Amino acid sequence: MEREVIDQDGITWTCIQAFSGISDNEKAKDAAQVKGEPDAYWVVCTPSGGAQSVRLKLQGEWKTAYTDEMLLKEIQEQQ
Repeated sequence: MEREVIDQDGITWTCIQAFSGISDNEKAKDAAQVKGEPDAYWVVCTPSGGAQSVRLKLQGEWKTAYTDEMLLKEIQEQQ
């Protein structure tokens, strides 16, 4: 599960759910889930430029439920 957004500085952020490299999708989803918080997942966003990657805690179907603006706001709050 991957998604790209571009901020106002032209930096492309590639966001991917943590542990998405695990071959079994259900195991990956379970591994990325925030412990003790149902329907919350760890997502790592990596920039195309010199900024540092950020780790976000997002709800549910973050890939489709969050607008670009919402996702960028979460990224900015974690920088």
